[in-house]
Amino acid sequence: QVQLVESGGGLVEAGGSLRLACTTSGLTSARTFSHYNMGWFRQAPGKGREFVSAIAWHGSSEDYADSVQGRATISRDNSENTVYLEMYAMKPEDTAVYYCALDSFALRATTSSIPTDYTYWGQGTQVTVSS
Repeated sequence: QVQLVESGGGLVEAGGSLRLACTTSGLTSARTFSHYNMGWFRQAPGKGREFVSAIAWHGSSEDYADSVQGRATISRDNSENTVYLEMYAMKPEDTAVYYCALDSFALRATTSSIPTDYTYWGQGTQVTVSS
């Protein structure tokens, strides 16, 4: 059973930084973590799920939402089955539950910002930015 577990959320002051991690388990030997694009999304109270960032399976291609461009860095460690999201200069509007997600298809050529292109999701980690 594929599982994604996020960690690293918490309370941070505006202007501060945070590093989220998401570790994946349960994939097969034929299709390992290194075969899948990974995404980060967030959902604020009363709002829909919003794309934050994605990284390709090979780690050489990244995508960011305009709202976090220049304030976030996504990375992955395929040897640890883990994807990271570092956020800087955080703002109160970054407050949300952050979710990581595993692409529905292995070796997809491009990353996606569409939630339905991801099959497996973590349980989410709360990030709160105080003003």
